[in-house]
Amino acid sequence: MTAPVLADPRRTSAPAVPSRPRRRVRTVVAAAVTIVVILAFWSVDITWSRLADLPAELVRYGWLMFSSPTWEKLPDALWQTWQSVQMAWVGTVLGVIVATPLSLVAARGFGPAWLRSILRFVFSTIRAVPEIIFAIIILSMTGLTPLTGALALAVNGIGTLGKWGYEAVEAVPAGPIEAARAAGGSPAQVLRWGVWPQATPVFLSFWLYRFEINVRSSAVLGLIGVGGIGDMLTTYTQYREWSTVGMLLIVVIVVTMTIDGISGRIRRRIMEGARVR
Repeated sequence: MTAPVLADPRRTSAPAVPSRPRRRVRTVVAAAVTIVVILAFWSVDITWSRLADLPAELVRYGWLMFSSPTWEKLPDALWQTWQSVQMAWVGTVLGVIVATPLSLVAARGFGPAWLRSILRFVFSTIRAVPEIIFAIIILSMTGLTPLTGALALAVNGIGTLGKWGYEAVEAVPAGPIEAARAAGGSPAQVLRWGVWPQATPVFLSFWLYRFEINVRSSAVLGLIGVGGIGDMLTTYTQYREWSTVGMLLIVVIVVTMTIDGISGRIRRRIMEGARVR
């Protein structure tokens, strides 16, 4: 019986050392970003000496606004806030009506590739434009009315809800979809019975979240004169009636936080179900 041949440790090849990763691209990108940031600060006309006065100015204006708010204008502020909420609600509903069917078609596997590409490009383009730009374009046709703000919120919501929608459809488990197709269902039937029952909670959550965003955005749209609480804020800020501005800010904060809290609880209930006590 022959003895086993032992390997010579001197002839054993050493493990290959991985090559050191090249960081040239990362260094070039970091240098380019640094240069852009420096040029941006250098080109903007900023009086840097005034930054030291900023904390004191914030305290002074905070005292002017919140030391003695003008509560006599509260009824008018609540009415204007209600108009802003109505603007946000109408914009959300219109956005949902238009974006939901388009998002289903834009999902992978339910629409032709050319149409899917066009819809996704439209969604991306809409998201790149702020609501206030849409409002400025629309007001030339509808005038300075709350309808202008609602339409601007609706158009901007189409881009956001459309993207969220097709991503939610593509994240649905494939089992029910394959079962509906195996049963001979048409694309519309597959969407109705294989996709929609599973995606409904996600869609409802997205709609509520978009309503929260629109409530905050409606106050900003009021700055261009389409009505709502933002219109009052612009008017009293221009006249430097800081006590009234403080009261309006308190109303905006309280109403926005209340709507966010209620909507958040509803969304958690939809996504997580009732909590067992």
